[in-house]
Amino acid sequence: MKTETVAARGSGAVRRVLEAEIEAARARGAEHPHVVDVGGGSGGWAVPFAAAGCRVTVVEPSPNALATLQRRAEEVGVSGLITVIADDSDALGRHVEAGSADLVLAHGLLEIVDDPAAVLAALATAVAPGGAVSVLVANRHAAVFHRALAGRVDEARRLLESADGVVPGDTVLRRFSASGLRADLEAAGLEVTSLQGDRVIADLVTGDVRDDELAAFERVAAGTPVLRDIAGRLHAVARPA
Repeated sequence: MKTETVAARGSGAVRRVLEAEIEAARARGAEHPHVVDVGGGSGGWAVPFAAAGCRVTVVEPSPNALATLQRRAEEVGVSGLITVIADDSDALGRHVEAGSADLVLAHGLLEIVDDPAAVLAALATAVAPGGAVSVLVANRHAAVFHRALAGRVDEARRLLESADGVVPGDTVLRRFSASGLRADLEAAGLEVTSLQGDRVIADLVTGDVRDDELAAFERVAAGTPVLRDIAGRLHAVARPA
């Protein structure tokens, strides 16, 4: 899977982990690895994976997002490799055969669903033996940190004390800590094999910083626990236990 064909959405650290999972699936004999992207939106991950030769199933309820996905897939010439399921994430089990996915993505999803535990259980059911579940979520500690740096200290305190890591007016239902995300994945019967940060400083940097310098820093910082825990997002890879 070549770097230039993978989704630019998210940091290089996330991209490299997902590339490795696809290569591992091919090593297990999957000529065209099956990727299931739950809440896949407009195809920011799905289209590049299809361009890399994967079969991709996208579960997404938004007609507008799916229209954009279809247009992007047609432009790249990969429409035949993408199956669209116009439904909510809780319908995953009705549309995707258990144990059929080499890689299951839930990026930016657990923050907004009504029942994250049920969604995680469905992801765990969909993934094949040897496959992986990739979860990307908003980090509660980053939200606290960013608000405090912006001078919104009272709001930062209330967010820190909130059980779900949110305050009134937030556009998400919850945010996660590294320990909380790990616990939720384990409760779903998954073993966490990687837990890293995404966008450790990318949303904070001001001034003229070269892209390659920023990428090099993010690559190292992503796996450094004290920095991971204040990254904008947390990225976990988990496997059937």
